[in-house]
Amino acid sequence: MSKSIREYWPKLFDNIFDFQVLADTVDIEIQSLDGARDQQFADQFVLTSGYEAIKRRERMLGIQADPTTETLDFRKKRIINRYSTKPPFTIRYLQDRLDFLVGEEKATVSVGVQDFLLFVETAIEDAALFKEVERTIKTIKPANLIYNQLTALGDHISLEEHIGFRTLERHARLGSTWRLGITPFAAAGPEVIIK
Repeated sequence: MSKSIREYWPKLFDNIFDFQVLADTVDIEIQSLDGARDQQFADQFVLTSGYEAIKRRERMLGIQADPTTETLDFRKKRIINRYSTKPPFTIRYLQDRLDFLVGEEKATVSVGVQDFLLFVETAIEDAALFKEVERTIKTIKPANLIYNQLTALGDHISLEEHIGFRTLERHARLGSTWRLGITPFAAAGPEVIIK
C-alpha cells in the first residue's frame, strides 16, 4: 500500500482546506492505481489471472468458452494445457498431459503397435473436460496412429432371467380366407412366465 501524499509535502499545507481535499482525492487515485498495477501483474500469469485476462487469452487461442458450465479453474487449466502442448510428443508426454487434465491414474494410454492403434481409457463424465481431452489427443497423436477411445464409466448392470412362452396363431395359411393387408399374418397370445 502506498503512503499518503501528505507525508511528502511541507507542514505549511496541512492547514489549507483546498490542499486537504486535493490530498484525499490523490490518495484515492493512488490506491486505485496500486490495485490496477497489482491486477496487471497478476494477469501476466495464467494461474493468477482475473476473469478478463482469461477471456483475452481464450480469444487469442480460439477457445469458445461457456462460462455457465465451465469454472474459471477449468478454463485456466485448459489454457495451460494449450500453451504446454508443443512438440516433440511421446506416449509418456501424452500420459502426462492426460494426468494433468483428468487427474493422476484416471486415464491410461497404450499403443497397439502391430495395428497402429492408440488406446486411451478414461472415465470422464464432464463434457467440457472430455472435449479438451479429445482435442489434446488429436493434437499430440502421430498421423500414423488411429485413436480409439475406451470409455470406462463405472456403472453397475444387473441381469434377471425369466423363461416364458407365448402361443402364436397363424392366420396366413394356404387355402384359407386370409386377406393380405387386412388381417395380420399371426396373432400372439398372452405371455406365460414359466420360471
